[in-house]
Amino acid sequence: MCSLVKPRLRVRVFGRFEFSKPKVTPTPIILTRIPHFAPISAAMEDSRKLKNKKRNVQLISKEQEIVVDIEDIFIDKETQKIRESLLEWYDQNQRQLPWRRQKTTNPSQESEEEKEKRAYGIWVSEVMLQQTRVQTVIDYYNRWMLKWPTIHHLAQASLEEVNEIWAGLGYYRRARFLLEGAKMIVAGGGFPNTVSSLRKVPGIGDYTAGAIASIAFKEVVPVVDGNVVRVLTRLRAISANPKDSMTVKKLWKLAAQLVDPCRPGDFNQSLMELGATVCAPSNPSCSSCPVSSQCRVLSISNQDKSILVTDYPTKVVKVKPKHEFSAVCVVEILGSCGPVDNQKTDSKFLLVKRPDDGLLAGLWEFPTCRLDKEADLITRRNEIDHFMKKSFRLDPEKTYSMVLREDIGEFVHIFTHIRLKVYVDLLVIRLKGGMSQLFRKQEKEATNWKCVEKKALPNLGLTSGVRKVYTMVEKFKQQKLSTDSGPPRKRMSSRTRNH
Repeated sequence: MCSLVKPRLRVRVFGRFEFSKPKVTPTPIILTRIPHFAPISAAMEDSRKLKNKKRNVQLISKEQEIVVDIEDIFIDKETQKIRESLLEWYDQNQRQLPWRRQKTTNPSQESEEEKEKRAYGIWVSEVMLQQTRVQTVIDYYNRWMLKWPTIHHLAQASLEEVNEIWAGLGYYRRARFLLEGAKMIVAGGGFPNTVSSLRKVPGIGDYTAGAIASIAFKEVVPVVDGNVVRVLTRLRAISANPKDSMTVKKLWKLAAQLVDPCRPGDFNQSLMELGATVCAPSNPSCSSCPVSSQCRVLSISNQDKSILVTDYPTKVVKVKPKHEFSAVCVVEILGSCGPVDNQKTDSKFLLVKRPDDGLLAGLWEFPTCRLDKEADLITRRNEIDHFMKKSFRLDPEKTYSMVLREDIGEFVHIFTHIRLKVYVDLLVIRLKGGMSQLFRKQEKEATNWKCVEKKALPNLGLTSGVRKVYTMVEKFKQQKLSTDSGPPRKRMSSRTRNH
């Protein structure tokens, strides 16, 4: 060993590793890599000294100077072992899902048309699986593929048809992007088969592009979703914030290092499958994990019980949701005669189309007013009356007579970053000039609204929040019919967490 003068060092911490980078590079320094199973006791001592008491592992003594980068962590033998173990496990344990190739199918014998159809199915499934459980997606996927078996069929669909099939899955922007992307691909003459070309399609990001390219077209590219992040951070004991942009880039490089060049699609699916079924967020089954011998967090946890596998990935503090308020008025327009009851068939409901951008873009809802804060009944009704007079020329003194107006109740609807309190009001009216007069006014204006019969409501792809409003109204009607002579009805209030 020769004695060397070391340059000034700049130290940064990434995950459980400390990186020392020379400020001046020409002078060589000695590199000492920590063995895979370094003494854990020193690591535990260092972790306890952290001010924030975060369960982290430092495997570096003061005498050691280390230069290492996270994408260089997997050595060749490790990489090969992980590939072999995961693919063998996946072949034996993969779930049979409708968008996956059947085991009897030989990928080398697929025609270009079959590959494109498979790519289309993978695309639909991956978009549906974003923020949605597998068991929920299966039925939606089967209905979707039955209606639009190829991308050419989807390209001919309307947005309303797509929203109708999508209703209940939430995040409706995904459905709109699927339709726009299908039209673009069909117009272009062929399904993109590389990550770079797939990224040009509206709504297809890095993850979806990698999934389609690797699974359908065997391009050797990685995928990183929440399941993959969990597996990789536990394999390498990475405690850095998984949402940080630098961490994300490093995780993509790690995933790229592992992808099997012969079976890239199967390997990517095996990594995601492992995270979904074995390496679970709160109750991982480490004893049945095919790569447990390569898992550094498990090794650390076995020697120090205060450190848990579930400590990884690091929990990120969630952003507090904004509190918003809205008043919804279900306007039922009666026909020529008859009382308010569920047997009536000639009444219609007024629906308004939301703007083409923003939250729930282009979807239908009952007339709704945004409120600045919580408001009493009089304030809410004043807002609603002003909105309807301005938008539809519905004026109780001139254009309609009121049959019934009832404060139905309220509920809380949870979006990803919004906690929306919804007040529900029912207004039953009879137009003084008849339904035809209202339609004549509609023809002269550009307002996106329409009147629909009750039986048509289920076919409009209404969101779960709008369906909740309608359910509350129908429940009130049932109670009104059966308890008109009974004690006063209690006001309904509920909470929902659908989109």
